[in-house]
Formats: sequence, structure tokens, C-alpha cells
Amino acid sequence: MKVVYTDVLIIGGGLAGLRVATGVKERGHDAVVLSLVPPKRSHSSAAQGGMQASLANSTMGEGDNEDVHFSDTIKGSDWGADQEVARMFTHCAPKAIRELAHWGVPWSRVKRGDREAIINAQKVTITEKDEAHGLITARDFGGTKKWRTCYTSDGTGHSMLYAMDNKAHEEKVEIHERLEAISLIHEDGRCYGAVARNLMSGELVAYVSKATTIATGGYGRIYSVSTNAIICQGMGQAIALESGVATLGNMEAIQFHPTAIVPVGILTTEGCRGDGGLLLDKDGYRFMPDYEPDKKELASRDVVSRRMTEHMRKGKGVKSKYGNHLWLDITILGREHIEKNLREVKEICENFLGIDPAVDWIPVRPTQHYSMGGIRTKYTGESQTMKGLYSCGEAACWDMHGFNRLGGNSVSETVVAGMLVAEYISDFLDSKDSDMQIHSAKVECFLKQENDKLEALLTKENGEDAYVLRRRMEEIMMDKVGIFRNGDDLKDAVDELQELLRRSKNIEVFRSKSRAANPALVNAYRTQRMIKVALTCALGAYLRQESRGAHSREDFPQRDDENWLKRTITSWPDAHQTMPSVSYEEINISKMEMPPGFRGYGKDLTHHHPMTKVKQDSIDATRKKLEEEGFDRFEIQDALMPFMDKLPKKYQGINERLGENV
Repeated sequence: MKVVYTDVLIIGGGLAGLRVATGVKERGHDAVVLSLVPPKRSHSSAAQGGMQASLANSTMGEGDNEDVHFSDTIKGSDWGADQEVARMFTHCAPKAIRELAHWGVPWSRVKRGDREAIINAQKVTITEKDEAHGLITARDFGGTKKWRTCYTSDGTGHSMLYAMDNKAHEEKVEIHERLEAISLIHEDGRCYGAVARNLMSGELVAYVSKATTIATGGYGRIYSVSTNAIICQGMGQAIALESGVATLGNMEAIQFHPTAIVPVGILTTEGCRGDGGLLLDKDGYRFMPDYEPDKKELASRDVVSRRMTEHMRKGKGVKSKYGNHLWLDITILGREHIEKNLREVKEICENFLGIDPAVDWIPVRPTQHYSMGGIRTKYTGESQTMKGLYSCGEAACWDMHGFNRLGGNSVSETVVAGMLVAEYISDFLDSKDSDMQIHSAKVECFLKQENDKLEALLTKENGEDAYVLRRRMEEIMMDKVGIFRNGDDLKDAVDELQELLRRSKNIEVFRSKSRAANPALVNAYRTQRMIKVALTCALGAYLRQESRGAHSREDFPQRDDENWLKRTITSWPDAHQTMPSVSYEEINISKMEMPPGFRGYGKDLTHHHPMTKVKQDSIDATRKKLEEEGFDRFEIQDALMPFMDKLPKKYQGINERLGENV
């Protein structure tokens, strides 16, 4: 039995995982990161458009602050977010981005004087102030009142990840590559690490730790077409689910990005539209102003994706052998702008489509992009039901995104949550609560259990083909649990996925019986788990009889706050179950700083909660009274919903901006 001991085991080598690792190392604790790929190849590198932080440096960002960012985030979430967590996030985002600049991220900067920009298809002149020269600038993104998305051309994730990986090496973080966590080690509701499989040698290793963090990203690859990397298969969520103790939250909350290229589904950043790009139909007609006259192409992603789909359903899509699509026109931005600020988009178009986006329109359609659901955690990042298990980034339901994420809030969340969770983990490690009480025999039991599962797969004869099951799962999710959902399709999806799960218990590994470097074996055990993850999504969507954010039910078009202002919680307490167990967590209006309201898109179809007006009246009265008494915005906010005491002291300081000295 091979056992590796460490203070903190971090599963996942992307932005969130590396930020946790550097944070705990700075606090004097050992950390080991397990990564399927070299960290610089993690999916975080695919983030193009930018990171939201309310710096308010540029002219178009003037007046921005934590309050505006918070409001945008809560509206974007369709009131599904945890408002205390959203406050923590918006407060810390400016600190995180400045820290990243210190670590070497070459953020694009403000240049004093006049510059031309495209706003609403018109060329306008923006004049930047002398005092802002050299500060971090920002671009426009969907669902925001201010230009807040800080960027490095359109390679923001790439720049951030390289800087973070370099910082991890500087802190001497131990990174074990090509290792996959396949099971959590736990006893009596306490996590003690994980069993990992070496993808090259096939060797099983037990990593025993005081604290374990899952930062494995999303589960987009349960869909047949996704902007996610092929390693984003939901394995972090799956091993938490299979523990029988940890719970998942809001797994049905799946975001589709409006502008993935056809047919391969690779993302073209929201920065294309943020910088002034337009969506056109088969006639070259700009249709978004007809649907969303205010925000147009820069409505929230869930809204734009639905409007595009509606427009194609009306026969306005461009026909192709890969199905209907629409056009993204960025030619209006000019070659110089594209080659400087959208160079990754240009290379993607050249390499995968054979077109020049400075001249040609880009074929796009909505494609699965992001998972708002994940491992349900407290504000500290710790699982609500398993002590010592933490999660952050896209793997987690922290829950600052609710039922729809704003563009630029994802990479921002990875580093903000990472730096906060690192502090909470370190506090846990510094306390007696982190003492380990697990016997080596129990560790060996988990190793044997996983070894037996692999042996059963390799020795099975006349069984099912995992590739066939997986492809069918992907088709079901794409066809029946997509942008628009309805009860009949969702019921069919749940029933068929349940049958696929039964069949997956009879998988045979074809082609190779080797334990080492065997993709067929990897696909076999991952497919079983992916189907379980898909079931949590489909069942959650079927049971949620409303439309909220990215979850759009054609048979229940209203957002129903009275009956459905709650999170879906799924678990798998019995390994023999063929369906997850489902419960719900109420979202308490009485604790909100910003009660549910109208998002501002289309018609207001909300069925309001009776407590909403009561709470709003109370907030309005409190705000008016405090303003009349001369209290500042920080004091008023604290009176409405205190959150600062939840933050580590080192991050409680007020953010300073141009024109707002503190």
C-alpha cells in the first residue's frame, strides 16, 4: 500500500486549486496538488474575455463599486445566489486582481487621452483621464451596468494561469501530474483525503490529508457539444456524490454560451460582443435589439442564448450541414483591434474555420459552457455535510452564481474563492478540529475497494461498451436537458439515463486489458460516474417546475419565488440506488440585502413571494433613515446585511478607487 501524507490535498491544478495551494503554503502548511494534466494545460487557460473586479479606473467604469457589482451579480443569478457570499466576492475581487498584477499578470492598461470604441454599432470617442493612465482597464460584458471586465487581450485565463503556476512553483507547492482522484477517503462524516490512480502506470496511491479540496472545474462534457475541455467531465462532483455523505447543489443550473463556433463548439469570447461585435441572422439582420432593446447583444448569457434559439426557431437561422447557426460580426471592430485585443479568436477562426474574422462573419450558436451547480459548500468552502472536505471554483456551489453566471465572474471566482478558502482551511489546520482519527486499515480498505472495481471492469466479458453508453448520454443531455426544457423531454431523459446507469454496471473494457496508460479503462469508470452526474442534472431540472436564470421550462415560464426560491440538493447515500436523493434548501428572503425583483429582460413573468414587498419596504425605510442621518454607503450596507465578519481580517480593508479616497 502506497500512502502519501500531507496537510492539504488539492484535487485539480487550475486557477482555483493553485490559489488554494499557494494560500495554505503561505500560512505554513504543506500542500499536494493532483492534476490530470500539467497545470498550465488546465481548462482555466481557455478563459478569454476577462475577470470582473470593480476597479472603476476607465472612463466607462466610473461610478462602479462593490455595490454595483453586487447588484449585477444578484440580478444575473436570477436571485438564486447566496447574497452574503456574493458580497464577500465583490468586496475581495479588486484585491485579487491587484494581487495577480503583483504576481505578473500583464493586465491591459488605461491610456490617457482619446480612443475610439464601438458601442451599439456606432463609433464613439472615449476620453481617458490623465490620472488613470497606467491603471488596469476594463471592457464591457453582458449583464453589467459598468465596464468592469479586466483583461489581457483575449487570453486572460492563459495569463492568469501562467502567473499562478509560477507562483505555486515559487512557493514550492508539490504538484503530482497525471494523477486522478477516483474516491474520497472518509469515515464518520470526516474526509481524510483520496485514492488516486496514476494515469500512466495504473498504480493506486492513497493521499491522506487533514483537509481535502476539490477544484476540478465543471461537468460540461456530459453534453455532446461543449466549450469545455475534454477533461471537464464532472469527476470531482462525482467522487463527492459517491461518498454518500457530501451533497451537490443546483446541478440543473447549466449555462449555454451564445457564441461558440460551428461545428466544433470552441468558444469565441464575450469580449467580441463587449467590444462591439453584432449578432446577425441569415439575412444579415441585427435581431437582438428586437428582443432586448436595452442591452441588445450584451444581455445576460442565458437571455442571449435563448433569444438566438428563438430566432432560429422562427426560420431565421443559417442552414448548414451541421445544423442551423447565426453570424457573429466583428469586422466592424477593424483588423487592428482584432489582432490586438481578439487575437485568440482570430487564430481559432483561422485554424478551425479557415476564415479571417476581420473580413468574414463567424458562424456561431449557443453551446453548453458553464456549470453553476457543484459541491454544496458553506461560505468557508467546506462541504455542508462532510467535515474536512472543501471545494471552490466551478467544481463548487459556493453559491455566488445562483442560476446564471455573469461573464467574467468565473475566473474572478476561482482566485477570490481560492484565496479565501485557503485562509479558512489554514484556520481549520491550526485548530484541534483537524486532528486525524483514521486507522491505516481503513485507508487500505478504500484502496482495495477501488482496486476491486477496476479489476471487475477489466475481467468483465460480454458486457456493455462504455463509448456507446457515453455517446447516448451526451445526446440525451443535449437534446432533452438543453437551453429550453419541458416536462415530457425531461422525464424521458431521467428514465433513459436511469437505464443507462443500470447498463453501465455491466461495462466491459474492450481493446485493451492493461492497467497502465489505458484510455478504454479510463473511459469505462468515468462513464459510470458521468451518467450519475447527468442524472442529478436531469432529475433536478425535471422536478424544478419554474424558469430561473439558465433553467428555462417552456411548460413553466414563470420564475416562481413563492414555491421555488430554493436550491436543489442531491446526494447518493446508497451505492445501489439508480437515482439520486433530492431535497431542497430554502433561500431566506428575510436575510437578503436585495430582495427578488425583475431582471429587466423581456416580460416580467415572476410569481413573487409574499415576503418580498415586506422586506423591500423594510430595506427602503432603513436606507432612507440612515442616509438622512449622514451614514456612508459602507455603514448602510452593513446595517442591511453584515458580511465583513465572515472574511479573514487580512481581506476586510476597504477598496480604494479614483475619486473615492478612503
